[in-house]
Amino acid sequence: MKVGLVSPYDYSHPGGVTSHIRHLAYWLGQLGHEVRTFAPSSRPDAEREIRDFYRIGRVFRLPMNESVARITLSFHLARRVSEIIDREQFDVLHFHEPLMPALPLTLLRMARAPHVGTFHSFAKSNLGYYYGRPILRPYLKHLDATIAVSAPAREFVRHYFPQLNPRVVPNGVDTERFRPGHTPIHHLRDDCVNVLFIGRLEKRKGLRDLLQAYGYLHERVPRTRLIVAGDGPLRGMVESFVSSRHLQNVVLAGYVPDEVLPRFHASADIFCAPATGRESFGIVLLEAMAAGLPVVATEIPGYQAVVEAGVDSLTVRPKSPLELGTALTVLARDPLLRQRLGEAGLAKAQRYSWPKVTAKIIEVYQEARQVPGSVGAPPTEVELGVHDPVPSVG
Repeated sequence: MKVGLVSPYDYSHPGGVTSHIRHLAYWLGQLGHEVRTFAPSSRPDAEREIRDFYRIGRVFRLPMNESVARITLSFHLARRVSEIIDREQFDVLHFHEPLMPALPLTLLRMARAPHVGTFHSFAKSNLGYYYGRPILRPYLKHLDATIAVSAPAREFVRHYFPQLNPRVVPNGVDTERFRPGHTPIHHLRDDCVNVLFIGRLEKRKGLRDLLQAYGYLHERVPRTRLIVAGDGPLRGMVESFVSSRHLQNVVLAGYVPDEVLPRFHASADIFCAPATGRESFGIVLLEAMAAGLPVVATEIPGYQAVVEAGVDSLTVRPKSPLELGTALTVLARDPLLRQRLGEAGLAKAQRYSWPKVTAKIIEVYQEARQVPGSVGAPPTEVELGVHDPVPSVG
């Protein structure tokens, strides 16, 4: 098939949806399909540097979901997009966050191929969906099949659009890149028990809770270290908190390129994800599991769709630094428990490998192409002029 992948988000900026699309495009290509990607980009030269990529629209920063979405707000994209669609003749167009402005909504109206939509988000509420329902409902008829990356993401979108019935197909994890055996970062691999956090430094990621929990841990297990990989608007707060509380052995690594992340996993003994909510899926948990690390995670819907407490992880209530510190202390003191949880997580991560996830997505593509009335669907009997089928013989 020739597949068009459509994203509302800045393709030149790191993010979960962008990472998902990049991996999906790669594995579709590995399986013999032809892929083009549509997205806005903050880099004007993106089309020259990224293979089979169409840069559509300038990028604007928009506060959303206790974070910042980098999307295009221009709705004057139709002419160029229409020309590309006519030229490429896609078999399937796959929209990620299909109801987001402006690129997905612009392309969604151009029904020249079967349309598949993947919903990635989860939150307690969405004002855009709530107030935008009268505007967005007509676009739903252009979706021939839908996917949600987790059960919480599925229920979230169905809360606003109950006529949708997405199939749950999880995010994939790159088990070739995230695996045991990478070379650790030399100065971080000593006799300390290392706790690793990876994520954007913003409120919903719960790093402040982790810093408090680490203080509790370090008092009880002095040979410990906290490694924070990531950057964001709360970096100043984090630096101030570490300094004012005199926290020892805290490494603020800043932004870490994707190709270097596996070495941070190899340097860690425990992975901690203290997010307070609004996570649709725990991809960072799966990456840690694929690297063989035991996980301490908060009991939020998106994470609970991935972890199994007591089997591959320890879980605590969100916004509870004391519980978080206690769980970290238990793991730091018990290397056999770390090993048991890590081995169970490693086995689980293999079920989420990208080849397996891509195969499930291709099944949805095939289903979309069979939907009566979709572009590319086989003609119905009415369309063929067959009203009285000939009985089969024998």
